Amino acid sequence: MVLVAQELPLVCLMLLLLCREPGVDAQAGQDFTVQQPQAKVTVTAGETLTLICITSGVAGPGPMKWLKGWGRGSKTVYDQNNEDPSSRVTRAVNGSDTNFTIHIRNVQPEDMGTYYCVKFVIGMTGVSQVFKHGSGSEVTVQAKPSPPLVSGPEQRARPDKSVPFTCTTGGFFPDKIDVKWFKNGNPMTAQPPQVTQSRMKTYNMSSTVQVTLQKDDARSQITCEVTHPTLPAPLQGSFQLSRVLRVPPSIDVQPEPSPAEVNKTVAFTCLLKEFYPAKVSISWLENGIRIKGQNLSGPLEVSRGLFELRSRVEVQATEEKNGSTITCRVVHNGQAPANYSAILWISNTAQGGFQMDKGANVLSSLLLLLSMGVLLEKGLLGCLLLFVFKRMNRKASEMLPYPAAPQSPAPAVGSQGLATVSSDL
Repeated sequence: MVLVAQELPLVCLMLLLLCREPGVDAQAGQDFTVQQPQAKVTVTAGETLTLICITSGVAGPGPMKWLKGWGRGSKTVYDQNNEDPSSRVTRAVNGSDTNFTIHIRNVQPEDMGTYYCVKFVIGMTGVSQVFKHGSGSEVTVQAKPSPPLVSGPEQRARPDKSVPFTCTTGGFFPDKIDVKWFKNGNPMTAQPPQVTQSRMKTYNMSSTVQVTLQKDDARSQITCEVTHPTLPAPLQGSFQLSRVLRVPPSIDVQPEPSPAEVNKTVAFTCLLKEFYPAKVSISWLENGIRIKGQNLSGPLEVSRGLFELRSRVEVQATEEKNGSTITCRVVHNGQAPANYSAILWISNTAQGGFQMDKGANVLSSLLLLLSMGVLLEKGLLGCLLLFVFKRMNRKASEMLPYPAAPQSPAPAVGSQGLATVSSDL
């Protein structure tokens, strides 16, 4: 096809425009601007972050992008050419050629950083190159601390023992945080909190307090209270001291009656007073051999949240059992067994009096026979008298109290014949 002369200038201009490099277009687009009016933005974790970007002027072909950070470590968070509706980063105004504001849903502390709105143009090699970018928006994500968790010792402790308790919380930003401790609403003195930073740019806190347990702490609690700029009201975590308290029972063993008459039934009572927790078991032993007893009731709660328990066993007071050791064995809350004992004393006054009277009757009978002249031989008379006196002496000795059975350790005998051996729980 032959072009007429007047058409040649127009064709040359079109070819010139097609052959120009993108860099030349960039030179011609100096009026193109990218505006980021937000120098600093603060948002709370879990909320939606809005980053504003407005462009003006004309630039060559190429996408608009949002980058987190700048340089080799930057990360693309939005690309105009690769929009994903399912992404948590979306355009505020879809299809706009000048408004490239974005929304970032469910912001987390790891989203903190500086964001840049950038215009790219396609170079001669077909690769996108940075043409213009905004001044950047520094994003700070405030994160609320997690609910405080209070932990205590793994083993139970007795009253008057000092035990540590720790309060922990994490995932908060900024690092400024305040911690207070209370026992039953009363302030306590604690060590300064330890604050450390995590990989996610948030902070964790740990605070420790020492508590000296008391006997009446079964119903007490300690509270950790956390205050942070992101919180409208303090957060609290609590710990019930009953979870770590162990109050051993005070124990008393008594026989009724004491001393006992021969062949009578003697009831031994084992009284456990003011103990915690309620988990306890009782067994009875007679001279180390287990015998059957019974609890009069289950553990009953008394004052201050402590418990009480009575157990009973009945023993037949035969002569051979005089001086026997009756033991109440107590196992409280899985601790080592503790033995509490009493001695079975038997009174044989009535039997002794009966034997004395019998001996006196024999002697009277012999004297009567002698007076009647029945026993005249001196040898026979001496043998009979010796037999009678030995018989009386042996019966009289039976009137004396039985010797106490060997005891280890030696029990202390009370005014009523009661002897006890105690062992601390």
